[in-house]
Amino acid sequence: MRSAFVPRLVNPPFGDPGLYVGLRHQGRAMLFDLGRIDRQPAAALLKITHVFVSHTHMDHFIGFDHLLRLFLAREQHLDLYGPPGIIANVRGKLAGYTWNLIESYPFTLTVHEVSPQQVESVHLPARSAFTPEPRGARPFRGELVDTPDLLVTAVHLDHRIPCLGFALTEKTRLNVRPERLEDLGLPAGRWLNQLKEAVRARQPDETPIRVEWHEGSTQRSAVFPLAELRDRLLIETRGQKIAYVVDTVFNRPNLARISELARGADVFFCESLFLDADRDQASKRYHLTARQAGSLARAAGAARLETFHFSARYDRDPVPLRAEAQAVFRGEQPPDEPS
Repeated sequence: MRSAFVPRLVNPPFGDPGLYVGLRHQGRAMLFDLGRIDRQPAAALLKITHVFVSHTHMDHFIGFDHLLRLFLAREQHLDLYGPPGIIANVRGKLAGYTWNLIESYPFTLTVHEVSPQQVESVHLPARSAFTPEPRGARPFRGELVDTPDLLVTAVHLDHRIPCLGFALTEKTRLNVRPERLEDLGLPAGRWLNQLKEAVRARQPDETPIRVEWHEGSTQRSAVFPLAELRDRLLIETRGQKIAYVVDTVFNRPNLARISELARGADVFFCESLFLDADRDQASKRYHLTARQAGSLARAAGAARLETFHFSARYDRDPVPLRAEAQAVFRGEQPPDEPS
């Protein structure tokens, strides 16, 4: 059974942090952090509909200009989420350019500033030179994006500034029984995605689902009630979960928040800037060690740990950092404990 999410790190482990998650069968993607992205294919970047910025240190936000330039003249909309101050940060970047020739550009940007109390949103259309249009605020209860098929949640972490950690969860996984499809004499096609969307949206059992296909040069079609196709073709299982955490100090409040955020994650992407031998430096810089990354993944009960965002002081050799984190994660070495 194929995963709904296709995650990959944007850069090698010593490069800028960033996680690109393709949404299989939806033709779109999400991006977690916005560091250097200029090595990414334009076709992949143009699939992005949502960007989630942990904080606006340069290595997490310098890619904004590249993404903006790519989207600018296209009829697309981008939602960008970030910590307190993100609206001012984005407007500051936009203020660095002159926008006198973009009145006909259809691109729109909505920035969502996530504080512990609320999510404040501002709409920034290219046609008005990105003049802000406030869209109000809503209470923040952990959820950023909530659709019939997926959920993005966030927690506030301590990097001596607010830094967001994220989780992306598939609500349920709907898989097709190929043998039942064959029994019905129906081919696979886009109608299966429409069926899944209708099931996730909890549409009425009698909702008509139209199936269209070709037999040679002949066009065929049939209409079935949703309930019949759902019950005969689909298997509902637990959805996939991905967690993403960067740039935070290892203390008890962060341990509790991260453990809950990443609880049961299929893949936990976690920074590990330093080795345990340099734990004092990690603490001063409000970063994690590889041992601490392994400890967090183990506490969360994650199925897999992927570490990245390594310090260049280790001569570009990722092996010791990965080995230390995995040894703790697998229980071969004791976990770290917050002081």
